[in-house]
Amino acid sequence: MGLSLSAWLHSRRVDHSPSSLSAFRSMSAPTSSRLEVILNFPPVAPGDSRSRWSSVHCSPHISLSISKEEARRSPVERSSDGVRAETGVMGGLHVWEVVWDPKHRGSHAVLGLSRQCCPLQVSGYNVLVGGDFQSWGWELQTNQLWHGGQIRGAFPKKSRCCTKVATSHQHILSATETPLLIPERILMVLDADAGTLGFLVDSYFLGVAFKDLPPGVELFPAVSSVRGGACIRLRYLNGATRDPPALIALCGLSIGSHLGPERHNQMDKLPLPPALQRYLLSDH
Repeated sequence: MGLSLSAWLHSRRVDHSPSSLSAFRSMSAPTSSRLEVILNFPPVAPGDSRSRWSSVHCSPHISLSISKEEARRSPVERSSDGVRAETGVMGGLHVWEVVWDPKHRGSHAVLGLSRQCCPLQVSGYNVLVGGDFQSWGWELQTNQLWHGGQIRGAFPKKSRCCTKVATSHQHILSATETPLLIPERILMVLDADAGTLGFLVDSYFLGVAFKDLPPGVELFPAVSSVRGGACIRLRYLNGATRDPPALIALCGLSIGSHLGPERHNQMDKLPLPPALQRYLLSDH
């Protein structure tokens, strides 16, 4: 069987520590069969057009690599700068990987989605992605969700209830809450059919961060930063239509789950029908 996306992601963990030690384990949420099937498939080949940042829809203070898969912010003071993907989606279930070194995030480090007209540069230090009604953002340093220029809550949901303090227009984490350190690699999961945006961290799906996203509207991965030298890489990993997963894919998922990654190389020894055996040993 080819290297599945879930196994590929596990192999790319920075510390390679057992996922059972992850601080995010207790915050994980159930995943749909569509998402599980996507994560069980190998990632698409590098260079996919959906892996590129836009050279048109970006701040003048952000430069792109030749492949357009890497965006780097220039060391400019008192400016908030963003970039969105070159290609958006209007339907289906989609997974992107965003790689952003925590040491190079600084404040106002935001990852999320935007529509066509999200502002991508303003003076001062501000949240851009989520700073208006054209975008939805997760501020990685504070773990706060932003939309319409307001904080919409904390993410991920803690296993215990977070205490919140009300302000005139916002809700913020109380001083007793310490934000979680979000690791370098984050998976963004957009279900454009259901109108939801969620995230995976350390191979754990943390649930839905935003719901009620507008239907039939093209949505783009987007980031914004105020940190000079911040480097953010984008890669489209996989996607699916709104149709239910094929039965053979669900069978393969169930078999792989029971075997576990340590015994995936033993699939050829299972007493299975030839068609299913060929499917399991292929790259789908």
